Amino acid sequence: MKTKIKLLLLALCIVPAGGFAAHANDAKFLDTLEGNWAGKGTVKVRTDSSPINVNCKFSTDTSPTSLNLDGNCTGLLIISRAIGAKLTANGTSYKGSYVGAGTGTAGLNGKRSGNSINLGINWAKEVNGDQKAQMTVEKVGENGMRLTTVDKDPKTGKSIVTSQINLSRL
Repeated sequence: MKTKIKLLLLALCIVPAGGFAAHANDAKFLDTLEGNWAGKGTVKVRTDSSPINVNCKFSTDTSPTSLNLDGNCTGLLIISRAIGAKLTANGTSYKGSYVGAGTGTAGLNGKRSGNSINLGINWAKEVNGDQKAQMTVEKVGENGMRLTTVDKDPKTGKSIVTSQINLSRL
């Protein structure tokens, strides 16, 4: 259960993408994500499970072309998971990895749209019936960030929010 929570939470880490002209804007955007963050949210281990309340702390380091996120989320007072992601810009796209899930290293690939980074996740092993999910990292105001993971329910095919963490800058 700890591994699945970690996987779902880290999957929320996303990096923006843009063309040559937008690259400077992405560097500025990445810079706004640097620092220490803390917040609360919910995580579902499976699409049909009950949500678990979690408290999270993250530290992020950025450069004009990268985002490194390290943190920890705790739920049920007994589950605590270390989380880490590394993302790098490559032309108009961003790619990276999420490390620390029990399923192994997950691949990340996506682009930025406005204040949100939309990322596809490729899990190392099946989660909720397949190896695909979606993540969004959204900058909220000057001092907020929202991390959201969405996966498809294997029974209904409907998209389900499997984790949502609302963070504030410390």
